[in-house]
Amino acid sequence: MTTEITRGSGHEEVASGIVETVTEGANRASATGFQAFVRTATGSIPSGMATPKGPRDWRERYARALRITDFIVIAGVVFGTQLGWLGVHTQLEMPVQTWPGASSYTVLSCVIVVGWMIALAVADTRSTRVIGVGAEEYQRVFNSSVMLFGLIAIAAFLLKIEASRGYLLITLPAGIILLLAGRALWRVWLRRKRKRGEYSARVLLVGSEKSVEHTAAELRRSKGAGYVVAGACIPARETGGIAGSDIPVMGGVNSVENALRLTGADTVVITSTDQLGPQRVKQISWSLEAGKQHLVLAPSITDIAGPRIHTRPVSGLPLMHVETPNFSPAERFVKRMMDLFGSLVILILLSPALLIIALLVMISSGRPVIYKQARIGRHGREFRMWKFRSMVPDAESKLQSLLDMQDSGNSVQFKMMNDPRITKVGRVLRKYSLDELPQLFNVLGGSMSLVGPRPPIQREVEQYEDYVHRRFLVKPGMTGLWQVSGRSSLSWDDSVRLDLSYVENWSVVSDLVILFRTFKAALVPGDTTS
Repeated sequence: MTTEITRGSGHEEVASGIVETVTEGANRASATGFQAFVRTATGSIPSGMATPKGPRDWRERYARALRITDFIVIAGVVFGTQLGWLGVHTQLEMPVQTWPGASSYTVLSCVIVVGWMIALAVADTRSTRVIGVGAEEYQRVFNSSVMLFGLIAIAAFLLKIEASRGYLLITLPAGIILLLAGRALWRVWLRRKRKRGEYSARVLLVGSEKSVEHTAAELRRSKGAGYVVAGACIPARETGGIAGSDIPVMGGVNSVENALRLTGADTVVITSTDQLGPQRVKQISWSLEAGKQHLVLAPSITDIAGPRIHTRPVSGLPLMHVETPNFSPAERFVKRMMDLFGSLVILILLSPALLIIALLVMISSGRPVIYKQARIGRHGREFRMWKFRSMVPDAESKLQSLLDMQDSGNSVQFKMMNDPRITKVGRVLRKYSLDELPQLFNVLGGSMSLVGPRPPIQREVEQYEDYVHRRFLVKPGMTGLWQVSGRSSLSWDDSVRLDLSYVENWSVVSDLVILFRTFKAALVPGDTTS
């Protein structure tokens, strides 16, 4: 049994060929056997019960596929570098020859391959707690790889072995890059499977009806995380379902053990403990099969990233510490350097495109080419945000007459799917987010960041509740979680949630991930109302 705290913050064809062949038969047998078991126990399958999909031992199968891929990558990189850089029979320079052939680079390559596989296993890089979501899987792969080569360097120094620096300097970065790429390809495959309900933990929710509804909604929102709700146990409820969903109620909190058998669930999520008590939670944990069934405690606080959460056992109490947002001068310096050099490089690379767009705007609808709008930035200060003009010159004066025609956006932000003020060129610019490129000058000047919360206008700020002003702790961004998570289709609550989640959980890695997702979204655009 394992206990976890939930936290609030591929090529598919290649991966599929490895796993699908192995699991196709198991998928059919698993679903058939489960349905037969439930019919035997109850006479019928309860209405709304989520039928398990995919192999029952999907965790081990997926981990095995990762091991195979990791071995292929590591062996290919290590021996490929040796052959390309040194050849087959090159010898290491060693002070003492222990036995014939021991000084061959082939032996060293074998040692590196075995050691690398062991390092990935020791770092638990294939754990179901880290696969599929978040950056921890990638971080473990990176850290374990660097640590291995650090140990090799120390060993070579102590044993006075003169290994080729070029051989090691090529093997390490190439291996890490390809390992991370392989994990990314597998993750794409896994997330697509999980969206269909496969390769996911089957969850039994236990707690009050309100907390169960909230947790179920959050799990449905993030299908890629790999949790499929199979049923719920609610105090003082024996049958029925959860309002607004197809989740069946399997009984009260004393029916957890039977509900696990009937639903085929392998994970119990305690959504609230008000009516359970510590002793009942202990009993539930003791009843779970070690290594195969899992207990998860879901705190009511959400949108908290892993680095801000620390658990500390005190007299048997698993206290969870949640750090408040605190941006050190060093963190602000790192982010500013990323913005400064990033915007400068992008401006240099895209300068021809900027000139072409400017000419197109001028030819199609005249001047001004650049539209400057007052926005609210860090600490509530006003600044002028630059964009390529994508609307008619007198767009602001026409806004009032269109307020009643809003068919997109949300209760605070005005959006229209077919805004008549947008020009033909402007529609293309908005589709590919090209109209926002002049904001690189805002980033270069320091009023904006490459990644951050959406920059609001004063009219929107006047409608903010007090807690929403926390988004002004950082500079607004050209892109952000709001940009890659739905844009105009988001409700106001979702927009606020994403912005505050970014502000409270900022990291360099999260910025890099958002920038990568923004690049993908620009290449394959969705709506054009932003």
